[in-house]
Amino acid sequence: MKRLLVILFFFAIVPGTAVQGVQLRPEMVRVALLKGVESVRIGGNGVLAVDENGKAIEGVFPLLVKRNGDGLSVNGSNLRTVRASAAASLQINGKGYRGVIEITPADKGLLVVDELPLEDYLVGLINCEISSQWPIEVVKAQAVIARTYALYQMEARKNAQFHLESSVMDQVYDGCDIEDSRAARGVGETAGEVLTIDGKVIQAFYHSKCGGHTEAAENVWGVSLPYLQGVDCKYCLTAAASRWEQAIALKKIESLLKGGGYQVAGLRDIKPGRKNRSGRLTDLTIHSARGSLIISAVNFRKLIGYSVIKSTNFEVRTAGDEALFSGAGYGHGVGLCQWGAKQRAEDGFVYREILSYYYPGTRLENVYRDQ
Repeated sequence: MKRLLVILFFFAIVPGTAVQGVQLRPEMVRVALLKGVESVRIGGNGVLAVDENGKAIEGVFPLLVKRNGDGLSVNGSNLRTVRASAAASLQINGKGYRGVIEITPADKGLLVVDELPLEDYLVGLINCEISSQWPIEVVKAQAVIARTYALYQMEARKNAQFHLESSVMDQVYDGCDIEDSRAARGVGETAGEVLTIDGKVIQAFYHSKCGGHTEAAENVWGVSLPYLQGVDCKYCLTAAASRWEQAIALKKIESLLKGGGYQVAGLRDIKPGRKNRSGRLTDLTIHSARGSLIISAVNFRKLIGYSVIKSTNFEVRTAGDEALFSGAGYGHGVGLCQWGAKQRAEDGFVYREILSYYYPGTRLENVYRDQ
């Protein structure tokens, strides 16, 4: 749910990862916790921090790490890298994390990466994406798609500094403070299970609420994937706030469009354009003193704001100096609908059935088996 906005258009659509080629148990994932910050505090009990040469860093915890020129400053010493770990967990800016924390200088500020076992990462992720108090079959389904998504990105970004971001850019991850037994159960009872097609790990996109029909990947990212063609889903319509409304000043929309490079001046009207098979808008026509232009609904939502225009399933009309939007759903709409999955679990479907519905043609395979 906190992943509602998932800005997945940044992702490269690349061939799937072969299950047979994944080296797992234990698999370590590298998650970017912070990017571009100027300082970080490392705290906790029994923390060991070392520099790039493996030499222990002396000091009183919490340890303050700052950006200093093209390196780091820690207790007056200039370093290139700080790596920190603890027996159970340590704290970064007061928040608990498992694994090894690595801090390095980035193009701007600091880059803070958490390297930890994939299954530990998943336990911490559950309550960021849904509630572990939802039916356990939904928790299991979320564990499988989060594992699938992570493994795909780990292969796609195997040569990068990190595999995943801890935000809606990938999957939301806030560390170990919100772990609980139900999250651990959902991850544990599906350990190693991923979705595949033709023996390869799929791109398991998901979102909060589809608003009645999930979206085809090609309508968002321009690439057709056989298991992401969109399916009928009325299940999320019973969820709270499945419909939404927004009133936005035309001047504000004009400013945001200009910021996105569109030549707009004296915005007068916005007209909805074509709709695709899922019922979502394909494009809109913007009328201004400079004439008319057509903008894709996906790009319009990006420029106005994902938390403002919650999906591309909307209508729009102008009234005075405002544009009035009314829509359904939240997110890009591709893949599993989290609130729809919740309702299906409440209707008695198990996680395997939920997954096969939202990702037709896929298989559930265990990449840990016989490792």
